[in-house]
Amino acid sequence: MTISKEQLAQVDVQIKRLIAADNFYGRKLKEIGVDGVSSVEDFEKLPFSQKQDLRDAYPLGLAAVPDEEIVRIHSSSGTTGVPVIIPYTKKDVEDWAIMFARCYEFAGITKQDRIHITPGYGLWTAGIGFQAGCERLGAMAIPLGPGNTDKQLQMMTDLGSTVLCATSSYALLLAEEIEKRGIKDKIKLKKGVIGSERWGEKMRTRIRTELGIELYDIYGLTEIYGPGIGINCKYDTGMHIWDDYLYLEIIDPETGKNVPDGEWGEIVLTTLVKEGAPLIRYRTHDISRIIPGECPCGSKFPRIDVIAGRSDDMMKIKGVNVFPKQIEEVLASFPELSSEYQIHISHLEGRDTMRIYVETNGTVDFADMAKRVAERVKSRIGFTPLVKVVELGVLPRSEKKSKRVFDERYD
Repeated sequence: MTISKEQLAQVDVQIKRLIAADNFYGRKLKEIGVDGVSSVEDFEKLPFSQKQDLRDAYPLGLAAVPDEEIVRIHSSSGTTGVPVIIPYTKKDVEDWAIMFARCYEFAGITKQDRIHITPGYGLWTAGIGFQAGCERLGAMAIPLGPGNTDKQLQMMTDLGSTVLCATSSYALLLAEEIEKRGIKDKIKLKKGVIGSERWGEKMRTRIRTELGIELYDIYGLTEIYGPGIGINCKYDTGMHIWDDYLYLEIIDPETGKNVPDGEWGEIVLTTLVKEGAPLIRYRTHDISRIIPGECPCGSKFPRIDVIAGRSDDMMKIKGVNVFPKQIEEVLASFPELSSEYQIHISHLEGRDTMRIYVETNGTVDFADMAKRVAERVKSRIGFTPLVKVVELGVLPRSEKKSKRVFDERYD
């Protein structure tokens, strides 16, 4: 994907705004002699921005407008390090709601729907984004936020929720609870809008089957508005990204160079019209690819594939680079296993050890299953893990994002 003349002109305006505002990012551009862009070559020479840059600008060093134009702040949901604070203007908030409403429309959701919102409210950009898009669309918002599963299911049945907005982890938890309580016939859900964490095909299949709903992947991150900057349509051929608000690149995370459409790499985003905190070439660390060609739905918005992981979630174990997705793909090849797993890495007696916990039903021999999983993981990553098989439901479910990798070497 090559940046268009219109997008290039929008980036040029953003750069001039940043420099004129003399904010944290504007000063960085000025220091390296950047005062605008007029060609693709100019754009590709622009430096990347990263989360550490945003942390260095704490608390409001990213603001490109006067304080009186900032109507809201949001912060990323990470629990470690200096938080990232993103200021929003009135237009930013409106633009975000427009994008989110478009997401709902692409998923076939209308103002006749009742949208059950379980992501959290507060400083992070979860629940409030789902609600703003819902209100912009004109549908009924049911803003429960996370937790209190009894209340969730009561509201879901009594109010006839037709759309579930959730993390994949919480959608699975709700599906299991509905099955356990035998209330599936009272649930009117038709669609699920799922985001916030990477989820594999086995988990998708479980949620889709157990709830009997269509699933839609929604994409976003706090630094770039929040969830709602892209979603897949009914043809499920990738997530459409709203390139009238954002310019999308996929780079090789090692070299920083753009890769051809269709090749996997790291998503980089540039905000084209954001006022409060414009970002140029922001490295998301999310791994995906641009899907070439046109979607069967006829939309011209570019598409990215499912998020396959993060360029910064690699684990180095016994000198081998391992990604959680590799383990997940191996586990998905065993129909006897559920979608839930945990990876624990520890350092015992001078060497690294990987333990993998997996769930299965009681119809298999646990010892034999552990042996077969360990052998298949070894053939994929080159060393043998310790595998512990537990019964279905033993591993914890989460109302937010599930933590599946625990590196105990540095605890």
